[in-house]
Amino acid sequence: MAADLRLGPVRPRAVPLLAAVAVGLQLAYPLSAGVIRTRLTVAIVVAFAAAVAVHAVGTRGWRVGGAALAAVAGLGFAAEVAGLHLGVPFGHYAYGAGLGLRLAGVPVVVVLAWTMLAWPAALVARRLARRFTARVAVGAWALAAWDLYLDPQLVAASGWRWRDPDPHLPGVPDVPLTNYAGWLLVATCVSLTLQWLLRDEPVGADMAPLVLYLWTWLGSAVALAAFLDRPAAAAWGAAGMGLVAVPLLRRLR
Repeated sequence: MAADLRLGPVRPRAVPLLAAVAVGLQLAYPLSAGVIRTRLTVAIVVAFAAAVAVHAVGTRGWRVGGAALAAVAGLGFAAEVAGLHLGVPFGHYAYGAGLGLRLAGVPVVVVLAWTMLAWPAALVARRLARRFTARVAVGAWALAAWDLYLDPQLVAASGWRWRDPDPHLPGVPDVPLTNYAGWLLVATCVSLTLQWLLRDEPVGADMAPLVLYLWTWLGSAVALAAFLDRPAAAAWGAAGMGLVAVPLLRRLR
């Protein structure tokens, strides 16, 4: 059917290549500084999101995969606009100057960041749970836990800053608890939408996005603890994402 065209032969070549580019850029990130690090941030998100997009459309077609990408981008953008201008649901914050093109004050790369891990998180949930409600819950946590790494890292890199970061997690003084609560709320809406779109789809192999999820868990912990001087954020992120990543490792074995 024309509405459900798949990418065919480009999929097995493009997804691993794009994923490898994203991982390579991430390896370079903690070794960089200043403007180069800011540019690497944008490049990492673009490469990661491109790998995810090609996988989503290539394996589920435009009707499901394309709709999933559009839905996540729309929900992420709406949440960021509300957060930036109203302080809801994350708290009051402001973006730095280096994240590139903006729409309604929100950097486009931030919207892509929602997309880059929402799809892998949804596929992780489908591997670990069978019931719809359980998949929604696991997918929401799998996505929201990533922010235990992301926000401390990007605040330290001047990607954004919080007006009032109290109360906060022990050892992570720059990010308020309201942010994590907001992430969990939005992640639940995203997860519900993705699991509904995937409800009639078989559980596929999906190794590339699953490996990217595991890499994000392990790679972020090492980067924050060993290179970026954020050991507490590394520990919180490793524990939070580990609640999903460790069972996933066992399942894949």
